[in-house]
Amino acid sequence: MSRARLPEEYETLRSTVEQFAHDVVAPVIGAHYEAGTFPYEIVREMGTMGLFGLPFPEEYGGQGGDYFALCLAIEELARVDSSVAITLEAAVSLGAMPIYRFGTDEQRREWLPRLVTGEMLGAFGLTEPGGGSDAGATRTTAVLDGDEWVINGTKSFITNSGTDITGLVTVTAVTGTREDGGKEISSIIVPSGTPGFTVSEKYSKVGWTASDTRELGFVDCRVPAANLLGERGRGYAQFLRILDEGRIAISALGVGLAQGCVDECVRYAGERRAFGHAIGEYQAIAFKIADMEVRAHTARLAYHDAGARMLAGEPFKHEAAMAKLYSSEIAVTNAREATQVFGGYGFMNEYPVARMWRDAKILEIGEGTSEVQRMLIARHLGVG
Repeated sequence: MSRARLPEEYETLRSTVEQFAHDVVAPVIGAHYEAGTFPYEIVREMGTMGLFGLPFPEEYGGQGGDYFALCLAIEELARVDSSVAITLEAAVSLGAMPIYRFGTDEQRREWLPRLVTGEMLGAFGLTEPGGGSDAGATRTTAVLDGDEWVINGTKSFITNSGTDITGLVTVTAVTGTREDGGKEISSIIVPSGTPGFTVSEKYSKVGWTASDTRELGFVDCRVPAANLLGERGRGYAQFLRILDEGRIAISALGVGLAQGCVDECVRYAGERRAFGHAIGEYQAIAFKIADMEVRAHTARLAYHDAGARMLAGEPFKHEAAMAKLYSSEIAVTNAREATQVFGGYGFMNEYPVARMWRDAKILEIGEGTSEVQRMLIARHLGVG
């Protein structure tokens, strides 16, 4: 794959999702955002299009594509709305991908056919109330009792965990002590509705209000021993692998939001008049929008590069961290600048830029904060 131009099959996918975002998502998502409702009808259509199955083999009902194709779809959705984009990203990257990467043949056959069609959503329970970026501080425990795991603990900020179509949550839990005295962390699949597994009410969030995010509780929650995902004690390493890939996807989401800000400002600058001229004729506005375009384009090149390295089987952790850091920060900048271009109207929720402004900040926090990305980049350089 060229890192500068998209091959025909990728461009076809990109343009198809772009059209879907404008024709299907844009007309209704504002109402969902204001009401804080989950867009089930959009998710169903995304499933019909095959978006949830983009990077999975056809044997499981997937599209036989790759992770970069998923990122292109996420970018185009985020140009219109980030709640829909994060729903897709989390369902694939955090919900289905761990089962595909680390699951047994039986686990794949049981869960993937419904996950890759969007009939069912999966979630990944990693973050805990007192942990934040320190995933190694996991306090949730899972004790093997005969042929069952008994899980106790709490997970926070878990996307797609409480919808009507959520089918499972994969949780990380302490399952013992390593030889060096550290925590043995494993991943375990917990089906929705399992006794002892409770899902809180939706969080009241600043942004992403049309996506599902909840706190999860586990009190003597029992699941079969066979629900262990991958090798016992490898849960932390699995999560690192998943997050490395996920950073490319979140970068794509940030690029989409940043580009959506450009799209809205270009349109508005041609329509809005002040002092007898379209505001786009004033250099202050024109240069502001030009800078926004430069940021979005540069960030896109960064995630394309990371994605190309991943597909080629090359190391990509460093490039993914840089892409995620830069894309998330320029998304925040573009959203702020777009709000300024719109003036008072940029503060009104009826305009997409207001939604983008509220949605952007979480990109600097979720799936690895900006501080974590800088730490990873510094370590790669041998400093810090």
